[in-house]
This record gives sequence, structure tokens and C-alpha cells, in this order.
Amino acid sequence: MQNYMDLWAKTIKTGIIKSNLIPMIAALMLALYTYELSFVEHIPHILFAFIGSALIIGAAGTFNNLYDRDIDAIMQRTKSRPTVTGALNPRIVFGVGIVMLVVGLAILYLTTPLAAFLGFLGVFFYVVPYTIWTKRKTIWNTEVGSISGAMPPLIGWAAVAPDIWYPAAWALFIIMVIWQMPHFYAIAIRKQDDYSAANIPMLPVVKGMRRTYLQTNIYLILLMFTSFLFVPLSWGLTCASLILGGIWLWISFVGYRQMDEKKWANKMFVYSLIYMTAVFATVIIYASVGILFQ
Repeated sequence: MQNYMDLWAKTIKTGIIKSNLIPMIAALMLALYTYELSFVEHIPHILFAFIGSALIIGAAGTFNNLYDRDIDAIMQRTKSRPTVTGALNPRIVFGVGIVMLVVGLAILYLTTPLAAFLGFLGVFFYVVPYTIWTKRKTIWNTEVGSISGAMPPLIGWAAVAPDIWYPAAWALFIIMVIWQMPHFYAIAIRKQDDYSAANIPMLPVVKGMRRTYLQTNIYLILLMFTSFLFVPLSWGLTCASLILGGIWLWISFVGYRQMDEKKWANKMFVYSLIYMTAVFATVIIYASVGILFQ
């Protein structure tokens, strides 16, 4: 039974589910604080947003695994996935993905119709424009995929707030959009042989290290400017985001001159996780304290 559960955990990508629920909760908590909404009264919305988001993210991962079986079989890090080895029946996997998607969207609808619509957009962008269309055809696949990867904050915000037009909501969305480029460029450098073997046109594979380095720094500078979208809400969040982004840019500048490509990519990858955790943990703490004392 445990082995069977492990197979499904790999198929629905539980690691990605967990990492995406953090920004969703952060945005939801920030929306509660921003609009001075009662935490206790919105506990059902919080639970529905958590469960619904987990289900649709799992569905998106399932569809991605099914479609990518051919290239996953080539890459060292993915060739043991249950959808590749045949440990799980593809038809059953597809059926489970459909059920997760439908049930997840229905649960999100119990919060607000907008949250459900944003959830659907997230899955759609991940499966169609990213997985089916751009992933195998263009170096801009990461940018296209980043849209779906950045939907959780908007879903969390929409689950409790009257609208999604507050600057802080878009700060969280844009931060997640931009964050994914340096993060996945670093992964692509670390796993360059895999991507080359599978003929996936990741930026480092097609354009080389110098172009990847320059493009990474451009995104990191944009990431720092995004911090100023927090100004209407909090200078503290603005400064925290700005400092964390500045450290990342400094690591890129200094590391590139002192390390080889793989070591630089490893440093960038590790800090990308630290950055994301620190930013959204700061948002959760700030919002939680604000809710407690408002």
C-alpha cells in the first residue's frame, strides 16, 4: 500500500503541490489583513482554498506527466516516474487527473467563482500553452510556464477578497512569475545533459551560458523593482523583498566571476528556494500579526 501511495505521490507531484500552497496561503492571509476581514469567519474559505488548490495543482502535474512520458523516459531524473515505467495505468491516471480537476474547481467555487476561474486558467496554461505547445518548441517555454506557476497567489487572494486589483496581490503574482526564470534556468544548467538528450530547448541548452547569465540578471533586476508594488501596503514588506532580491543579484554577479557554471547554477538554485521561502514567510508573518492585532 505504501509503495502504491508513493507512486501516486510522484505522479501528482506532491512536492510542487506543497511549494505552491505556501504562496497561495500567503496571499490569502494578506488579503484578509488588507481588507480587515475576520479570520475566524473565513475559516471555511481558507480550507476550501487549500483543498481546491491542492487538487488542481495535482491534476496539472498528472496531465503533464502523462503527456511528457516520451521525453521523461530519456532524462535521467524523470525516467523512473510511474507514468514512464508503466507502474500506473495511463487511463487510470488520466481519469484521476480529471476527477481532481473537476472536484478541485468545484471546491474553489465554494470560495468565489473568480478563484475557480483563476484555478482553471492556471491548469490550462500549464497543460496547453506550456506542456503541449512551447515546452518542446521555444526557449521562451519557461516564461510561458511561469504564468500558470504564479496563479496560486491570485487564487488565494480571490478566495477571500472582493477583487484582485490591489497592488500587493499583483506584487505576489509578478514575483512568482519572475522568480521562475532564474530558478529554472539554474535547474536547466544543472541538468543540461538531460534536456539536451530529450531535445528540450531550455535557454542554457540553446543559447549558452553567457546569454543565460545576462537574462537571469535582467529578471533579478525586474524582481527588485516589483518590490515597490508593496509600497501602498507596507514599507516593511517592500524593504524585505528588495533586500532579498538584492542579495540574489549580488550572488549572481559575484558567483559568476568566481565559480564554474555548475557551481554558479547550484548557488542560484539554492538561493532561489531561500528567496521564495523568505518572501512568502515574511508575508504570512506580517499578515498574521496584522490580523491578530487589527
